[in-house]
Amino acid sequence: WSATSELLADELAPRFPGIAFVEVRYRVKTWKELPACMADAEAALELVRRRSLLVGFSMGGAVSIGVAAHEAASGVVGLAPWMPARLPLDGLRGKRLDVIHGAWDRALPGVPGVSAASSRRGFERARSLGVEGSYTLIGRGLHGAAVRGRAGGLIRLPRWRAWVEHV
Repeated sequence: WSATSELLADELAPRFPGIAFVEVRYRVKTWKELPACMADAEAALELVRRRSLLVGFSMGGAVSIGVAAHEAASGVVGLAPWMPARLPLDGLRGKRLDVIHGAWDRALPGVPGVSAASSRRGFERARSLGVEGSYTLIGRGLHGAAVRGRAGGLIRLPRWRAWVEHV
């Protein structure tokens, strides 16, 4: 799991014991191979064969949006989602898109990030297609809720509780 996804699953699973949390592992994890990542997500939806709420962090937001047309997908929660202008949003029609983004998120040299302005533009593009949803900006929030420490454990970032509560 990404550190943010792991933290959210750890925090939310006890609150929702009837819900299964499933991670999609990409064969190749890079935005340069987004179609392959989407194929992996579609394959996972075929295996699960149940109504699924897709929760995608950063590039995973683009992947989730990219496979939202799948019949098992009920909607997408994008956590600091990467929503470039070239990403088709048609698959969101008839689904719900909820975006949660840290206000202080941005790419820095050597540090990944997605600007909140970028995800807001993507969200507004989806809204113009008639997609229902919400956009939540977490004040002083960074790119996600956690990072992985050198020993492999999770380091909770400032405002992590706000991420959990909004999801």
